[in-house]
Amino acid sequence: IWTLSTTRQEDNQRLPRTVGFAIAKELIFTGRRVGAERAAELGLVNRSVPQNQTGETAHKEALSLAREILPQAPIAVRMAKVAMNRGTEVDISSGMAIEGINLIPTRDRQEGMAAFIEKRPPRYIGE
Repeated sequence: IWTLSTTRQEDNQRLPRTVGFAIAKELIFTGRRVGAERAAELGLVNRSVPQNQTGETAHKEALSLAREILPQAPIAVRMAKVAMNRGTEVDISSGMAIEGINLIPTRDRQEGMAAFIEKRPPRYIGE
């Protein structure tokens, strides 16, 4: 359960951008608790999983996601993260410029293109 509060400045700034002003105001002004399913509906969390007896379902789900990300090109993942984080702070044109800066030639990028052409899984090395 997640509780929103008017004392957390990041809630006041980020929440309206995520769920819209009307819902953000309702949640922040009331301090209402948001359960897992509602948080998923609002886009506050990526997904919600029912907990098992040992309390490890969410941890297993997070590991599964990490295992899916791990084989991706590490430089490309890092650059995508930077482009998204910085791009959301500026207008769309500036965001596109930030993303364009990140299109640098790397060995991983060349490997990805070669693997696609050769119809094989890529072997990224982080260079």
